Amino acid sequence: MKKIIPFAVLVIVLILALVFPSVETVTVATTKMDTGDTAWLLTSTALVLLMTPGLAFFYGGMVSKKNVLSTMLQSFVCMGVITIIWVVCGFSLCFGESIGGVIGNPSTFFMMKGMLGNATWKLAPTVPLVLFAMYQLKFAVITPALITGAFAERVRFNSYIIFLCLFLVFIYAPLAHATWHPDGILSKLGVLDFAGGTVVHMSAGWAALASALYLKQRNEPVHSPARISYVMLGTGLLWFGWFGFNAGSAFGANSLAATAIGTTTTASAAAAMTWLFFDILMGRKPSAMGACIGAVVGLVAITPAAGYVTISHSLVIGIVASVVSNLMVMWRSRTSIDDTLDVFPCHGVGGMVGMILTGVFAHTNVNSGNTTGNGLYYGHTHLFFVQLIALVGVSAFAFFGSLLLIKITDMISPLRVSAEEEVMGLDQSQHGEEL
Repeated sequence: MKKIIPFAVLVIVLILALVFPSVETVTVATTKMDTGDTAWLLTSTALVLLMTPGLAFFYGGMVSKKNVLSTMLQSFVCMGVITIIWVVCGFSLCFGESIGGVIGNPSTFFMMKGMLGNATWKLAPTVPLVLFAMYQLKFAVITPALITGAFAERVRFNSYIIFLCLFLVFIYAPLAHATWHPDGILSKLGVLDFAGGTVVHMSAGWAALASALYLKQRNEPVHSPARISYVMLGTGLLWFGWFGFNAGSAFGANSLAATAIGTTTTASAAAAMTWLFFDILMGRKPSAMGACIGAVVGLVAITPAAGYVTISHSLVIGIVASVVSNLMVMWRSRTSIDDTLDVFPCHGVGGMVGMILTGVFAHTNVNSGNTTGNGLYYGHTHLFFVQLIALVGVSAFAFFGSLLLIKITDMISPLRVSAEEEVMGLDQSQHGEEL
């Protein structure tokens, strides 16, 4: 019966695609299309998609050799599963007509209806609506893929697919709607999250911690990374793609996008070097792995702030996030929490540091769209406390919500592989392949 379920789901999707061809044109907002803005968002969409294969290499190089392919596939499969859900109802749940400020109406863009003609999204009025939808899809794709680093080397692939779907619908979609939809509760509160510190990294980080606590330790918690060269390749792809992630969130080829590229570059560089220097200070050898992790932490931390702070302050954000995450990795290693690839210390904590420092360094001169006000550094407290409130609320929702979904998934299909399968390695036990 369980083997029939995936096929049945695909049949249902096929029927929906035939019944709802979505040829009608619905104009959500109209304005003059800008070819430059459209070209930049097309490029950014491709850049953000590249981040998921980049993450696959980043994670794949860190695990043991017998789990490289399974770990990489967990990232790649998101590009398929999430896309299907997004087309059916995912985009509507995130950006459809608001229901109480917490979720979108799933019928608003059901099966991508209303995507033709001159339809646009109200906050991105110079690019086609379908392009905006595809751009946002790439954010939804990489978010659950980030979580996989926490339960790497011990989760059943079929069960992971179930959790993937539940997470998108019940965790990611409400957070994306609340934060990025103009009628969302966090948006109305004045929360600033330029490109996903809350929606992407905090949600993934807290879900990672929940999964690590639920699944407990691996039978072989210590291993040598399979390919550090993979980690370096993955870091390069992530850094490259992150320009689309952050600068693309300006939704135009404009000065704000240029600022976001500047802050993204600077924060990542500062974090990478800080991680190396901090390791030396702590008596450890400077490592390629450390430099790569530091660079990614910097990218994570600057994500919510990229379009709200100056380049000089992005330097501070990168340095602070790198030190804090490094300390968190050290603390985690002394506990029984088996967050395999330190997703929570790097993505979760990095995202939280970025959210807080956005409330410290944001200034309206950088982004006139910031109507909440200046940050704590400039003598204003309102934005800082708004960011703190959002941090606490999102953390609780993402952690406890993910813990519930993990439990539900485990009841539907056992999450953890058997001890024998874990020792064999997931490449063989789950996929019948080897590196």
